[in-house]
Amino acid sequence: MAYPTGRITDTYGRKPGIVFGQGLALVGTLISGIGMLWHSALGVCLGMVIFTMGISASQQLRVAAADMYPPRMRGMALGFLAMGSLLGIAVTPGIMAISEEVSGRTGLDPLGLPWLLMPTLILVGMSMVGMVHPDPKVIGQTLERYYPQYQRPDRIQSAPQQFSGWDLWSNKAARIAIISNCAGQGNMAIVMVLTSLVLSHSGHSLTAITISHMFHSIGMFAFTIPLGWSADRFGRERVMYPGVAVTLVGALFVTLMGDYYWGVTLGTFLVGIGWSAANVSATALIADCVDTEHRGRAIGVSESGAGAMTLVAAAVTGPLVECTSLPAAGYAAALVAVVPLFLLGWTKVVQLRTATS
Repeated sequence: MAYPTGRITDTYGRKPGIVFGQGLALVGTLISGIGMLWHSALGVCLGMVIFTMGISASQQLRVAAADMYPPRMRGMALGFLAMGSLLGIAVTPGIMAISEEVSGRTGLDPLGLPWLLMPTLILVGMSMVGMVHPDPKVIGQTLERYYPQYQRPDRIQSAPQQFSGWDLWSNKAARIAIISNCAGQGNMAIVMVLTSLVLSHSGHSLTAITISHMFHSIGMFAFTIPLGWSADRFGRERVMYPGVAVTLVGALFVTLMGDYYWGVTLGTFLVGIGWSAANVSATALIADCVDTEHRGRAIGVSESGAGAMTLVAAAVTGPLVECTSLPAAGYAAALVAVVPLFLLGWTKVVQLRTATS
């Protein structure tokens, strides 16, 4: 859904695409909730597919945030937006508590009720998006009006009228940003599964596993503002590459410290913070490379690639562990993170050879 929604937001504005995604998510929650209450596996799966389509489409919120700020503030703006995910996680225990209370009084399935409570949050989000005026795309097209000292780069002023994924890929900065975002996402997708498996095989309780994942979520979202500020202050690549490297180190921690709970938890925390650094800086870098009219589809290309990596990781991790061992999946996660770092090293070597020849 990332690229099609990007086409919608590039054509009609960011708000219609975002609200479209939120509407899909709302429908998905209702179908999943009803499916849970009726004990229908088909209903739950259908609802979750629609829900995740909506969540993917709603990620155009990041395009909207990138539109509303000049490059010198864009990373931090994306960081503030990502921080909202941490606040959303904080609300989750309250939703579960309400579900258990209602379930105790009505006899309804406590696992189905949270799905039916989520539309309230989604409707609040839709109303808040509706309060943004003018549309973020309009702001992006007229940044000079809001930031008088801003000067639109010549390469953007002369941008082609038609968007081309190949042209985006041909842009060196955009290409490495897409690869880094995909690598961070693929690494994290494997490690999130691996963490649960490693801790479970080591005899840890479900509560202990949940706490470990809580630290992972903290790593993902608690530091997005300083990471975004750093990307603005020191440059996108100086945050993006170290972020990918941190995911590699985190994957190795999870792999090699299977019997040590806090070692595994530290590893999954590092993967979270590394993903955050790579994602925020890569998104800002892609936004820097394209004009406002193309930004929705450009970031959609990156998110589609990241989604494909998640799908591959989900399909590979289980069979890899089943046929070999748990550490094999961890090494696979580390190998995924090596790709953009290898490309960085290769680029430096080529530049050095060019300079000396």
